[in-house]
Amino acid sequence: MKNLLFIVFFGVVFNGFAKLDPPKTAEVKIKTSAICGMCKKRIERDLGLTKGIVGSNLNLDNKVVTVTYNPKKTSPEKIKGAISKIGYDADEVAADQKSHDALPSCCQKSAAAHKD
Repeated sequence: MKNLLFIVFFGVVFNGFAKLDPPKTAEVKIKTSAICGMCKKRIERDLGLTKGIVGSNLNLDNKVVTVTYNPKKTSPEKIKGAISKIGYDADEVAADQKSHDALPSCCQKSAAAHKD
């Protein structure tokens, strides 16, 4: 009898855990002023350290970063602010000037296009 109660108890508990919703994520695409592979590494690394961001990938061909995030912890506006603080434009949000000026000269907006 104890074994049967034990099995039923854990079956109910396990079934309850199995019904928990997995964390929901959202995706946003943001146009940046990134130029090169160094920009890509910097943006993806720094976004990876930002609260609520699950992952990011910057396409250098079109300069669009695709960000997967937890909407309960962050928002597209906060993500754009984070990109701005890294030193890059993010859609309509201009790059933070102090952060932009601290970028290597080859990564600044006024730099000529170059290959890595």
